[in-house]
Amino acid sequence: MQIGDPISEEIIIRARESFARQGLMAHLGAEITEVRAGLVKLRLPFRQELTQQHGYFHAGGTSAIADSAGGYAGFALFPEGSSVLTVEFKLNLISPAQGDYLEAVGRVIKNGRTLTICQLDVWGVDGERRKHVATGMQTLICLHDTPDLPASR
Repeated sequence: MQIGDPISEEIIIRARESFARQGLMAHLGAEITEVRAGLVKLRLPFRQELTQQHGYFHAGGTSAIADSAGGYAGFALFPEGSSVLTVEFKLNLISPAQGDYLEAVGRVIKNGRTLTICQLDVWGVDGERRKHVATGMQTLICLHDTPDLPASR
């Protein structure tokens, strides 16, 4: 299987159900638009509440969707019954984030048994125009035999 190949509906459902349990993504209004083998796309529609003082998307929202896109790209390759956590990520903001929505693309670069490395890219989309606004790298850990359940308080 290659990165970006179609995957089973079961894996897509597992990723979408896990994503739906993320309170921050719901709060921001982000949605999963594509789940493939080691590749996930998220969309964050523009809202005034997501801006910083100059009217651009806030870096917090930009980085949050980049992190989740990469996390679910890795999760889509992890074995059933496992879960994912981010170990670290670095995001370079390369242009002001603006547009009708942001699209975050997470793509697995190296899928390991325990650690997985992902490329993160975020695009500002305004009609037909796409502008690259952020890029980065992420390390994920696969928690084997640890079902993907909400953390207890």
